[in-house]
Amino acid sequence: MTMNGDPCLLSATELRGLVAAKRISPVELTRAVLARAEALQPELNCFITLCGDEAIAAAREAERKVMAGEPLGLLHGIPVTVKDIVNTKGVKTTFGAVPYKDNVPAEDAVAVARLRSEGAILIGKTTTPEFGSKCLTDSPLFGRTRNAWDACRSSGGSSGGAAVAVASGIAPLAIATDGGGSTRIPAACNGVVGLKQSNGVIPHSQALDVFGNQTYVTPTTRTVADTALMMQAMAGEDPIDPWSIGVPVPDFIGTAATHGDLRGLRILYCLTPPGRPVSAEVAANFKVSLDRLAGLGAELEEFSGEGFDIEPIWRAINHTVWRTRFAKLAAEHRDELSEAFLKQLALASEVSGVDYQEAMFARTALFRRVQSLLARGHLLAMPTLTRTALPIKQDLFGSIEIDGRHHDSVRPHWFPWTMPFNMTGHPAISLPSGFARDGLPIGLQLVGRFRADAELLRVSALFEASSDLLSRWPS
Repeated sequence: MTMNGDPCLLSATELRGLVAAKRISPVELTRAVLARAEALQPELNCFITLCGDEAIAAAREAERKVMAGEPLGLLHGIPVTVKDIVNTKGVKTTFGAVPYKDNVPAEDAVAVARLRSEGAILIGKTTTPEFGSKCLTDSPLFGRTRNAWDACRSSGGSSGGAAVAVASGIAPLAIATDGGGSTRIPAACNGVVGLKQSNGVIPHSQALDVFGNQTYVTPTTRTVADTALMMQAMAGEDPIDPWSIGVPVPDFIGTAATHGDLRGLRILYCLTPPGRPVSAEVAANFKVSLDRLAGLGAELEEFSGEGFDIEPIWRAINHTVWRTRFAKLAAEHRDELSEAFLKQLALASEVSGVDYQEAMFARTALFRRVQSLLARGHLLAMPTLTRTALPIKQDLFGSIEIDGRHHDSVRPHWFPWTMPFNMTGHPAISLPSGFARDGLPIGLQLVGRFRADAELLRVSALFEASSDLLSRWPS
């Protein structure tokens, strides 16, 4: 059966009901999504692999189950994309790197397997810089991924392809990853919802150091309700990830319904860590966002950003991990890897074993700092980014321009607020909060108490419902 209008502009929550009611066919939906992907790919460049034949075959099987009256999964017939750093059985997974251009995994990552078991249909793999190693989505393997709202701007990264595919209506659900902001940065750049959940809530089956890991397999969607839907499907313990063992799965979907208000909730807020810049437009939008939260009944209290300028600590840990993983690859394939990737590996050679352990000690101190704040308040609030999306040709090691002033490095000046919560494990979400004068999205980040992901989604859903931002689409 069919429906009026473009199914690509509907949320997964809406599509789920239409599929179950036989008002839209999974085959019709999948064809529409694939057609949109093929039409927009030449401009946006957000896919490295499209799985047309496999997706249509899966959609036909999904349609058969609907027509036969068989039990349907939570995401039955809903299209999903997966970042090309997350393993997909039988589907090319390149990690955005030329040496892996023909790599085909033998099994799905746990998060992918769970979405498939709930009936989701994989339509393609979205772009990532080499091994998700930077906040800009480009690679010698595929070129640059463009922002959904402005082709002259970056998509952000490293989950740039995932955010662009969702923002442009190619598919409502995307699996991304986040090791320092890689889900939330492109979410803010492209005006979508990007959650980095609490440590252990979604098992990470590809982490090599599960105990020291600070990278997460995450959802990216247009709406908070769709994020809750993905969380419901992906969360739950798995023996492969020790931090997931014993973590219960709450009713994410029910909790994220827009009921009630924020009375009785205290939100601590900070515009920027001391000494870090922020654009006037982001600062103004942040004030408006705080006013919206207060209008919902929340009590607001400012906190000091002292102790949050932690980029050197994050870098000492992450670059050491990358050097350990990729030194041999870099030695054997130097001519096939980007200069930015090789430079990051070289920087790790300056970090000693003592430096690394001191960074891990500082990570623990940071966790305790956040815990002390969240003992005073229920959530933290801050801008996701200090300015809107960077120019498409931005160099990771170049200067960053904010309101006409140039600053010497991208990471600490553009996203000082995303890295801390990878290190502490607290849930952090980037929500669309408005638009700059040039039409580019701005994001608000909310941080919840450890493992209080459902409560974070509840607050996020109410914030989302307090504006009409969902009615705007990229032209």
